[in-house]
Formats: sequence, C-alpha cells, structure tokens
Amino acid sequence: MLSYVDFPSWISPTVVSFLPVRWYALMYIVAFAVSYWLFTKECKQGALGRMDGDTSLTLYLYAIIGLILGARLGSCLLYEGSSYYWTHPWMIFWPFRNGQFIGLPGMSFHGGLAGAIIGTLLFCRRYGYKFLDVADAITISVPLGYTFGRIGNFINGELWGRCTGTSYGMIFPEAPSFSTSADWVRNAADAAGISYTQGALVNLPRHPSQLYEAFGEGILLFFIMWFAVRPFIMNKKTGRGFGMGAYLVGYGFFRFIIEYFREPDSQLGFIIALGKETEPTALFKSLLNISMGQILCFIMIVAGVVFMVISFRLEPTEYGRKKKGNKKK
Repeated sequence: MLSYVDFPSWISPTVVSFLPVRWYALMYIVAFAVSYWLFTKECKQGALGRMDGDTSLTLYLYAIIGLILGARLGSCLLYEGSSYYWTHPWMIFWPFRNGQFIGLPGMSFHGGLAGAIIGTLLFCRRYGYKFLDVADAITISVPLGYTFGRIGNFINGELWGRCTGTSYGMIFPEAPSFSTSADWVRNAADAAGISYTQGALVNLPRHPSQLYEAFGEGILLFFIMWFAVRPFIMNKKTGRGFGMGAYLVGYGFFRFIIEYFREPDSQLGFIIALGKETEPTALFKSLLNISMGQILCFIMIVAGVVFMVISFRLEPTEYGRKKKGNKKK
C-alpha cells in the first residue's frame, strides 16, 4: 500500500511552454500586489499620516528594488556554497546560462529582508519619513503576500523538505534519489510502499515544506500581525518599532521550526552540527543540527525582541498619535 503523494503531474513551472515566463515570477508579482493593497488600507486608516498613492508607490518601488537585489545577493553569496560568485560577481545578475535565458534562479529571504530594509531607509531619508513608522506599517501588510512566494516554490518543485514516512509525504521529481544500498533508504522505501531492487536509486517522499512555510510564515503570521499586533499598535499606543519587532520574532520563530522539516541546502549542510548523527541531511536526526536559515532566523528573533523592548521607550506610532489626538477632542 502506497503511503505518499506524487507531485501533481499537471503542474508546470512555466506559464506557457514557449515563453520564458514562470509561475514563480508571477507569484512574486501577486505577493507585491497583495502586500501593497493591504498597505494602502493601512494608510487610509491613518498610518503614516494617510500617505498618498504616489508616495506609497514610490516607497514600494524602493523596497522592492532593494528586496530583489538583496535576495539575489544573499542567495549567491551566502547559500551558493562556493567562491564562484565572489570571484565572478558580474554573473550574479546575469540571466543567461549556456545561451539560454534562465532568469535569476535562487533568491534568499533573509537577503531580501536586508535589501528591503535598506531600500526603505533610503526612501525615508529622501522623503522625510521616520523609518520605524514606515516599517511598522509595511510589516503588518507583508506576511499574506509572502504566502504566494512559497506557493511559487512549490510550483517550481524546489526547496523540498526532508524525507518522511507520513502519508502526506510527497515525491518531488527534481529531488535527488538515494541508493537502496543504505539501510535507511530501504527502510524509508518499505514504509512508503515503494518497490525497488537492491542497489537501485529511489526517490523518497518528502515533507512539502514549501506549503508549511506558506501557511506558517504567510497565513498564520498574517493573522497574528493583522488581528493582534495591529490593534495593539492602534489602541494601546505602543512606541515605534513594535510592529517590525513582532514581525521579526514571528517570522523567525515559524521559519526556525519549519527548517526542521526542510532539507538544508546540500552545498552547506548543517552549519552547527552538535547532534550525534548529522548524516544524511535528508533525515531529521537531532534538534541540535542547525541550518544556515535557522542561524539567520535566530538573529531575526533576537533583533525583533530588542525592537519590541525599545519600542515602549519611544514615541507612539502614527496610529498611536492619531488615536491620542482623538482622545483629546
């Protein structure tokens, strides 16, 4: 009896077979559109002194350019696992390989976050806004859009999870196969009901970790930010930076946990390997085996806590000032 799910055969990474347009790129556009729509709702309700449409578009242009540049740089310089891009920096944004257009494969969330922060800082300096006010409003609006980015990863059949014997484990066609010469591979194949011959290569079911991230870092975090953090900022008049801090803590927490279900990048493996067993990385062996993503998420959590603590010593956000003013009337 089979106890896994095949990756849907009808899903294709390209929108149209004869055009180099991928669903992943479209998901990015949808993510930006959803985030921007929620941000404009924030502005209409008093965030950032009711920022007008032209200014909000300019803000998002700065942030998106910073995000794309940072995401690509982070992927190439932190996750690539070799010195290639360090010695060939002109190839980082070159979208062709072997005469074919491949776009920009590989985008790092943490690099994108750093780039978006830099872009937002430049906007604030140019147009006279306070960074923490802008950051609070944007981070409340971001998570739901992020959901679509992870759906794009799923459509691409990339960033798969670790091997699992659960009935909802999924076989991703592009995931590496393992030799049945290894005991753990045979045991996993037997548990999944996969037939094999001794020594053959077999593709094992994996956690659909992209969907876990779409739910945890996207939908669930959005509900927390929109329906818990946002009212707190508006009604309790917390200081600047609380929203940004809550986002950093929330994303860092969910991503840190989900990383235990996601296979580490093969070229990096575990950055901190304190568990008794560290191989194979395709299996969960120990909570003490830590990936690059988890290290960066831990840094996010610490930074978020610092922002949240400091926020109570700062002036209220635009929401807070708006509510405070209403109380005096």
